[in-house]
Amino acid sequence: MNYDLETIRSQFPALALTDKGQPRVYLDNPAGTQVPVQVIQRMSDYLIHCNANQGGTFKTSIESDLILEEAHQAMADLLNAGSSSEIIFGANMTTLTYAISRSLGKRFQKGGALLLTRMDHDGNVAPWLQLAEDLGLEVRWLEFDLETYEYKLEMLENLLEPEDVLLAAVNYSSNCLGTINDIKTITEKVKSKGGLVYIDAVQYVPHGITDVQELGCDFLVCSPYKFFGPHQGVLWGNKELLMELEAYKVRPAGDLPPGKFETGTLCHEAMAGTLGAVEYLEWFSETINSPDKELTNRRQKILSAMNSIILYEQKLCKKLISGLQSLPGIKIRGITDPSAMDRRVPTVSFSVEGRHPDQLAKALGDKNIFVWSGHNYALEAVRVMGLLEKGGLVRVGPVHYNTEEEIEKFFEELEPIL
Repeated sequence: MNYDLETIRSQFPALALTDKGQPRVYLDNPAGTQVPVQVIQRMSDYLIHCNANQGGTFKTSIESDLILEEAHQAMADLLNAGSSSEIIFGANMTTLTYAISRSLGKRFQKGGALLLTRMDHDGNVAPWLQLAEDLGLEVRWLEFDLETYEYKLEMLENLLEPEDVLLAAVNYSSNCLGTINDIKTITEKVKSKGGLVYIDAVQYVPHGITDVQELGCDFLVCSPYKFFGPHQGVLWGNKELLMELEAYKVRPAGDLPPGKFETGTLCHEAMAGTLGAVEYLEWFSETINSPDKELTNRRQKILSAMNSIILYEQKLCKKLISGLQSLPGIKIRGITDPSAMDRRVPTVSFSVEGRHPDQLAKALGDKNIFVWSGHNYALEAVRVMGLLEKGGLVRVGPVHYNTEEEIEKFFEELEPIL
């Protein structure tokens, strides 16, 4: 394997930008990554050559339809969906979740329950809380351990015991704590009791191998702008369920997925850009592998790329955690065991007693080091940790295009302001 970081970084024009001669250090990736040339080219080519609405009999519309179908297939390959018709594009994960939650609400009866978690982004909490309020459903909570930062899976039996849980909404990986959750086990337990499982994989897809068939869940949502694509959301759904569900749509829209859920005219250029993001992973695989390594299809190339990315990001994560632990007053809110990097993504959040996270993020931003601060929409997690009234956390999130030197630069600028 040839992990040529310089060549990888050359694919991302934004990484070469400077401000007053000072390079930008992008450690804000959990909120959105930079995009490679493949994405930029796909979006530009779409707008120039086939910018049209769907279903026409003329050249631009015909070519546009082909691009949109290829984008659906690319996401099916990324998530290992059984069919491109199981892929639904939308404005973002939150909007898609609201739409599907309302369709599911048509099937739910008063007296049932929804299982939510204290670790999730509010995009996978608020829609279900509001649905529960609308329908008179009970809400139950899966808690996480404040010492291990992992779910208390022993709670599941009691939470599911009445066998009235209609749906469990769970995150694959935490956008706050970085924890990778045992989604397969949770899914098996919920489905054994007759419930549906809705997975928020927004923070996991950029850092791991996603296989909806292996997981056995019913729905999974992700965001291309977290894995080097444009601002957009994507939902995978079990085809039988998508066929059965009633969609909130205009009357002329078709009755088959994905179209029945893709309301109105979508952002076609962003869908083309999402295709470009998957093509970047294909390019990545071809770049790191020797020419004699035979990878015959897109899914195999994606697996090769992600396996390499996982190993490199684990190295960055170890360096980040080790460096933070060496600085005074810092408390990392997440898994820190160097031997357990496979149980977390490289998103690392921390607090400093007596210091407001916004002050630290602003001071780092003044040095062109980009990090996030606050609750980052993980309201329940931050509240449970007692940090909501203290301003939340500082969140640092390297990805596969970041360098060890950038991590060292982050430490160099952080230490004096602690």
